[in-house]
Amino acid sequence: MELRNYMEDLVLEKLDDVMAQYPYCCTCDLCKRDIATLALNHLKPRYISSHKGDVYTRLDEMSVQYEVEVIQAIAQAIEIVHKNPRHAEEE
Repeated sequence: MELRNYMEDLVLEKLDDVMAQYPYCCTCDLCKRDIATLALNHLKPRYISSHKGDVYTRLDEMSVQYEVEVIQAIAQAIEIVHKNPRHAEEE
C-alpha cells in the first residue's frame, strides 16, 4: 500500500511561483527546502492512497480558498526563512 501526502506535491508545484514574488529571498536549495517544510507544517495534510483519492484531492485543489491557503503558507514561510536563513550558520 502506498500513502502519499498530496499537499507536498502542491507546495512544491507552487513554491517557485510564490518565491518569484519575493526577489529578496534566497533561492538556494536549503532555503527552498526550509520554506517548503515550514509551509507544510502549517497546512492540513491531504493523504491519498488510491487513484480515486488522487482524483478527489485534485478536484478539491481547484478550490480558490484552498489555493489561497497554500500560497499564504508559502509566503509566511518565506518571511520566516528570509529573516533566519540556516545557510548563514554554515558560513
